[in-house]
Amino acid sequence: MRFAAKRCGVQFSPPSIVLIYEHTETKKVRKRIIPVRNFSKYSDYSMAAERLKNNPRHRDYLEGVSQSQLEKLHIILRDHMQGFSLEHSLSSFCLDPDEDLNKLDDEELARKKGQMDELFEKNRRHKDDPDFVYNLEVDFTKTTLEKCSWDEESDDGF
Repeated sequence: MRFAAKRCGVQFSPPSIVLIYEHTETKKVRKRIIPVRNFSKYSDYSMAAERLKNNPRHRDYLEGVSQSQLEKLHIILRDHMQGFSLEHSLSSFCLDPDEDLNKLDDEELARKKGQMDELFEKNRRHKDDPDFVYNLEVDFTKTTLEKCSWDEESDDGF
């Protein structure tokens, strides 16, 4: 790999991916602006990211950039084209435990599930990890349970 990606971002006008990379042989840091062509607010971000990553002109430069990172950049571009703010786009990448996932469309739900899978794999403990404990037992303290009206009165005497 001759190029090491350092940072990536987006440029809204014209729609482009901005890549800051280092040439591994000369150690020079450079900036490359990759135009995103044939991309609209109705485009599929995953297909566009895959097409850009496999483009022969940019393949060597984007080798160190993950597919999911390119997809996120395309989502930010698409959201901007739809009129959403940058803050709205960035907040959609954060996992909110109180968010109702039943109200999301299929594309958003798949993206949130992918983020949850990534977080699970990152926090997962493997047998080879130094802090792995095989049969971990945790004692949860008993809290006082609140009584409900149906607990006290029962028709069948259960």
